[in-house]
Amino acid sequence: MKKNVERAELLKDMIQEAIEDGATTVEEVHQHIAGLPFDALEKLGLFEEKAGNLRDKQRKTIGLVYDTIRKINQEVGSLISEQFAALEDARTASRNMDSNDPQDD
Repeated sequence: MKKNVERAELLKDMIQEAIEDGATTVEEVHQHIAGLPFDALEKLGLFEEKAGNLRDKQRKTIGLVYDTIRKINQEVGSLISEQFAALEDARTASRNMDSNDPQDD
């Protein structure tokens, strides 16, 4: 059973890393695409003063969304790891109780 828990923990880590990397990649693409209208406005000389400020606000807002996704991913990973540890502790306690059971003597 310990080997199964270790495999599950490894799988959890792999999934968690894939979500982290995926969120970062999607954020980079999202930031690039979202910046295109501001690039066009700046090239046309329209809203030059406001465009920079609006671009910054948009980048921060988009960043917060992906930061939240990464934070949730981290929290869920920690919760699952805690459950794996609790499962191992329960298994150890069960084995210890079975070995100390006076009915087995």
